[in-house]
Amino acid sequence: MAARDSVQLVIADVDGTLVTQEKVLTDRAREAVRQLLAAGIAFTITSGRPPMGMKMLIEPLGLKNPIAAFNGGVLVRPDLSVLQQHLLPQAAAQSACEIIDQHGLDVWLYTGQEWFVRKRQAPHVDREEWTVKFPPKVAASYDGLLGRTAKLVGVSDDYAAVARCEQDVQKQCGAQVSASRSQPYYLDVTHPQANKGEVVTALSQMLKIPAEKIATIGDGPNDVLMFRRSGISIAMGNASDEVKKAAKFVTASNQDEGFAQAMERFVLS
Repeated sequence: MAARDSVQLVIADVDGTLVTQEKVLTDRAREAVRQLLAAGIAFTITSGRPPMGMKMLIEPLGLKNPIAAFNGGVLVRPDLSVLQQHLLPQAAAQSACEIIDQHGLDVWLYTGQEWFVRKRQAPHVDREEWTVKFPPKVAASYDGLLGRTAKLVGVSDDYAAVARCEQDVQKQCGAQVSASRSQPYYLDVTHPQANKGEVVTALSQMLKIPAEKIATIGDGPNDVLMFRRSGISIAMGNASDEVKKAAKFVTASNQDEGFAQAMERFVLS
């Protein structure tokens, strides 16, 4: 396939986008990335996952460019060495943690390389461990960790509570943090420069590719920020109506090869 002249880089979200609901990278998705690279289009991934949580994708996709973990809180090379990182200010991490507690959500804490939970058997912990392929550490208190926090996650299956918590963290912490839902049950809180909009800007500068020559694809509310800064934006079919409205194009769901279809239809001709 020949590439559209307008696209020089594709940035893809991972969960809900590049992989299926079972966290599987399909053969067709892998082939779509191979075709992008063969057409001279650079490709990379961004996710709320920690760097180690994306390690299993690096070799199958032949990734050569910087990878944006923690929604851009940490940019790493394909060998996982750190290129750039933005940690939460300690006071802001403390405030956000307290707000998440007040809303009744569980709180997870990630440093650059480690993942901490308060309760090993809390909701979604087992699923997250299976996804990122490494276990959390249990810490009764985060007091000694808040000074080196890359990301906090508020976790609950009460989606309305997660949405309310998102609004309160944004309101009370203001410009000290970036707070957005990566899934209906996950609220990601990171440094203000750690959001997917900043990922587009950072990669544009690092790779010397104009933002209007970048295509982005995702399914979550936190992907809207990168849609706004890229020339082509693609929402997954499994995204909410709000996310779909923010994108230029909409593809099929991640259960129906939506990523591969988007690359074939909107990036490769």
